[in-house]
Amino acid sequence: MAPLRVFAGQGDLTVPRLTLPPARRPSPGPPSEGFSMSVFHRRQRLVSLATAATLALGLPAVGATLLAGPAQSAPPAEDCAVPFPVDEIATGDPVTGDTVVRGTTPTGFTGEILGVVEDGIGPDVPMIMAELDMPEFDRTGGIWQGMSGSPVYAANGELIGAVAYGLAVGPSPIAGITPFELMDDYLPAAAPRRVAVGKATARTLAARAGISTDQASRGFRELPMPMGVTGVTARRLAQLQAKLPKLVERSTYVLGRAASAAPAAETIVAGGNLGVSASYGDVTMAGVGTATSVCGGRVVGFGHPMALLGATTMGLHPADAIYVQPDPVSAPFKVANIAPAVGTVTDDRLTGVTGTFGALPAAASITSKVTYGPRSRTGTTAVSVQDLAAEISLLQLVANQDRVVDGASKGTSLLSWTITGVEAGKPFTLSYTDRWTGSDLSFETSLGVAELVAHLISLDDVTIRSVSASANVTDDLRRHTLVAVEQRRAGQWVRVTRRAPAIGRAGKTIRLRAVVGGRAGRKVVPLKRISIPKRARGVLMLVAQGGDGAWNMVSGERTAQIGADFAKQLRHDQVRVQVGTANKVDLGSDGDLEDLLEMLGRKRVSFVQTQTSAPLAHVVGGSKTLSVIVR
Repeated sequence: MAPLRVFAGQGDLTVPRLTLPPARRPSPGPPSEGFSMSVFHRRQRLVSLATAATLALGLPAVGATLLAGPAQSAPPAEDCAVPFPVDEIATGDPVTGDTVVRGTTPTGFTGEILGVVEDGIGPDVPMIMAELDMPEFDRTGGIWQGMSGSPVYAANGELIGAVAYGLAVGPSPIAGITPFELMDDYLPAAAPRRVAVGKATARTLAARAGISTDQASRGFRELPMPMGVTGVTARRLAQLQAKLPKLVERSTYVLGRAASAAPAAETIVAGGNLGVSASYGDVTMAGVGTATSVCGGRVVGFGHPMALLGATTMGLHPADAIYVQPDPVSAPFKVANIAPAVGTVTDDRLTGVTGTFGALPAAASITSKVTYGPRSRTGTTAVSVQDLAAEISLLQLVANQDRVVDGASKGTSLLSWTITGVEAGKPFTLSYTDRWTGSDLSFETSLGVAELVAHLISLDDVTIRSVSASANVTDDLRRHTLVAVEQRRAGQWVRVTRRAPAIGRAGKTIRLRAVVGGRAGRKVVPLKRISIPKRARGVLMLVAQGGDGAWNMVSGERTAQIGADFAKQLRHDQVRVQVGTANKVDLGSDGDLEDLLEMLGRKRVSFVQTQTSAPLAHVVGGSKTLSVIVR
């Protein structure tokens, strides 16, 4: 069955026939050990995974070895299981298996083969049905999320396959098993979300599972399994999901912290816990299931994909199960702590996930430093799945600021950020600084960074290597408001109004300044002189605005263009004044002085000139639309 409630949304698959092999007597022989593992998964561009189990993950120390496991760890015990041929499986065959209920040591279970659903998992990939039994079922009602990958053995000790599917509704002891002999084939097919069964089979399943025939007829599916996340509160996560459904997956749920004594690589054995992460650190996104077999420094688990990513790089983690939580409506689920990574998950395929012990996955570093009076903290998260870099950036920045401010985040934040990466093999760096004043600084300051990261990872040939942000937060809610624009005329500063426009001469310059007021106090904002072209005539537009009300657009398909957009960006604590023709003055972006040079020789001059003030100590709101009379 799926690792922690996995829902691999690829559409329903109707299976027309169910083959029930003839009953046969099992051959004698001791069962071998196995292990179980739950899958995590993830979001927006990856396959959607629905609601699910709660696991407790942790906050490791910040540093270059963020994903690393314990410094000294014994290698896991290898079982190198022999696959049991699917065509030799018969109805009534007894089976045994292993999974973890608590801690890291596998516990045995027993069962009986019910039949085989031909092509149940994919073309030429059958699903084996079995009724399982163990004392824990008295409390849970049946198999649980996090049991995905639990090995199931024939009487001769050979490995039949991995628990990977459960009945579509409610807890049940009936499991769908992925054949082990196919778990390394990596078929390029879509993963089924649901496996339908016929009426006769539904009646059999209903009788064995103690449910209605209608419920049984809904068939098998991977148990829903969303991405669990640490570092943010349930309240904050719900707010982000409501405001940003395209950026923060709605099925993401809050996890707890890891135990101080983390399990090591040697606990990943057949039937033992197996964690898989897309990020690890302040914001850990991961799931926990069960390993199926360990051999040659590699581990296979789940029995179904995490997200059907194919070749991938995700963190491979030990985990410590706390307990199995019953759920009377859906499947029970495992609650666990995840430990630092001990390897890399390299394949996420139709019949399971495969990882290698040792080297850790390449990861982008998301770092946030927040200072609030005497309090300061730096938090870091390593992201091994690029498609999650935007969501993790948002959660990392929000979580760290919430942690440092530790209350309503109202006031002002001076935020600086830098994004590094590679575009078409060449490194790039984007940086920006801005000032924000508002009632929810954690969200307001972080959103722009996350949206930019989302835009960058959507571009061809762009890989994010790091996102770093530094915020200085105060309780100051004072703002400036643009109250006037003044012109220097005849040795005096004269206020420009709609009835008293500015005066200029073609081919000359005019001298303007802005005046701001409000709770932050009155302040004169000096500006450089603005030139008027020689061919300018009539009435020109004069637009002044504070950055807090300006609308800025950063776009571009190349990082160089994006960087140029930021170079022209108006900060919230700046004032911008534009003078030009109506077709060139833009409330959303600076004008281009090259237009002036192009148009000087033409009868109809089309131009705009822009002056932007130095940053002030407070954000500036308000705007003025005025005019200049050219004589």
